[in-house]
Amino acid sequence: MPHDDQDPALDVPPEAWSGVHRGPLRAGEWVRLLDAKGRKHNLPLEPGKRFFSNRGHVEHDEMIGREEGFTVTASTGGEYLVFRPLLSEFVVSMPRGAAVVYPKDAAQIVAMADIFPGADVVEAGVGSGALTCSLLRAVGPHGRVTSYERREEFADVARQNVTQFFGTVEGEGHPAWTLRLGDLATELPASGERCDRVILDMLAPWECLDAAADALRPGGIVCAYVATTTQLSRFTETVRVHGGFTEPQAWESLVRDWHVEGLAVRPGHKMIGHTAFLVTARRMAPGQQAPRKTRRPAAGAYGPDYTGPRPLDVPDLPADVFVDQPEQQHEQ
Repeated sequence: MPHDDQDPALDVPPEAWSGVHRGPLRAGEWVRLLDAKGRKHNLPLEPGKRFFSNRGHVEHDEMIGREEGFTVTASTGGEYLVFRPLLSEFVVSMPRGAAVVYPKDAAQIVAMADIFPGADVVEAGVGSGALTCSLLRAVGPHGRVTSYERREEFADVARQNVTQFFGTVEGEGHPAWTLRLGDLATELPASGERCDRVILDMLAPWECLDAAADALRPGGIVCAYVATTTQLSRFTETVRVHGGFTEPQAWESLVRDWHVEGLAVRPGHKMIGHTAFLVTARRMAPGQQAPRKTRRPAAGAYGPDYTGPRPLDVPDLPADVFVDQPEQQHEQ
């Protein structure tokens, strides 16, 4: 009698669209091989095939039908640990058309933008599909993710990666996903689509803010993923000037691993530092505006060198005000 975990009826239901399987490894599934030095290899299992490396070869047939979490020995003696890849492992090793959203940032987006089962989410651009996989898993089969991508070559790579992770057959895509080739700033208003969340991963997200505002339901969230401080400033100030959102919140996350061996406990020598900044704000109801901030901007925050959007209550002061200010402070 088979072990309970080997019973096909106890696999994750296909209608869950999780991208995850339980039980023995099957032909066509992807596995992740890890050697003693931490080198990783992802490959699909195919009967009769071999995996080759500088440690020899491994027969795919030796892995098919076994429960994940075992070691397999290559022909020259090297050992590999065999598991199904996690989503966080898959996205950092999948083929790339554009840079991927790293797992630490995808986790922040799913949590802080409050992506929930059944949510209607709009994403632009799709990049290589890394964030798309996290969004689809979060909204579930009863939600909706609509991805806009300007570049066809990126859209093709993303489609292949999403299909690979969720195990969809050729010609059949994830039921909650729609991939559209075009510019969100013009395509989203034309579609008349309403949504709960808008995620902007692009060079100039401020160009899409009006379209996002019109599509978002009251209480919805816009979230921008930007790489530089100039992008961060431009988008945040554009949200403030728009007037239809709450005060934007900006942050970044840093991840540092730790070396732990007995009494030798110290920070690791490598860390995932800056990857991008995140900004979120909530959509106000039509005709409503959030209370203005009562805290005054820092001196010089909107000085003569600042050329971005300017809040209505911040005057456009002449340059000599800021030139003379340091001397006055020095005299005091």
